[in-house]
Amino acid sequence: MLADLTWPEAAARAAAGAILAIAVGATEQHGPHLPLSTDTDVVAALCARLAAVRRNVLVGPAIPYGASGEHAGFAGTLSIGQAALELLVVELCRSATATFDRILLVNWHGGNIEPLRRAEGLLRSESRDVRVYLPRFDGDPHAGRAETGLQLALAPDRVRGDLAVAGDTRPLSELLPLLRAGGVRAVSANGVLGDPAGATAAEGAALLDRVAADLIKRTRCWWPDVAPERTGT
Repeated sequence: MLADLTWPEAAARAAAGAILAIAVGATEQHGPHLPLSTDTDVVAALCARLAAVRRNVLVGPAIPYGASGEHAGFAGTLSIGQAALELLVVELCRSATATFDRILLVNWHGGNIEPLRRAEGLLRSESRDVRVYLPRFDGDPHAGRAETGLQLALAPDRVRGDLAVAGDTRPLSELLPLLRAGGVRAVSANGVLGDPAGATAAEGAALLDRVAADLIKRTRCWWPDVAPERTGT
């Protein structure tokens, strides 16, 4: 973890070719049964998985706020909006590339995608080696079975299983126009898009494994000269 190092230690790791991985999450409602930190929890776990395999990956402090305006109206949601997130990422990466040659931004929240893509384009136009990882998986869009399983795998004591009920279960393609017009509140009174019923820790762990494996594979494609993988993991 970068935050655990002193500046000379960070300088030595950077000189050895370290990749800085930063989790980009959110603080937003995830139904009545999942914590507001769910997106940040999942993406931080993905970065930790990557660092456990890649010797020269350092994990920076996670960004716990994102563009979550679609979740307005649900208590506890803290959104900084797309413009602020884009600016934050641009300035953070400009600062980070003064030390590290390669920056990896790992995202989980869908509302962050557009500002992250814009930030990545600008930073790469400045000849900064910045990459954004955007995971893809089949499953409910928000606080449904997939994310409930993930949180059960990561921190089961933080899941209020007795409060887990279905929200709007229509396909995301059908919901998108409504979400853009009125946000999640317009289609789901409890904030859930999907149905958490049947979620298990085993299912969540399997999904985490699949996404982490894809993340590791993508970093090999982007940076084939990364250090050898650790054995026994």
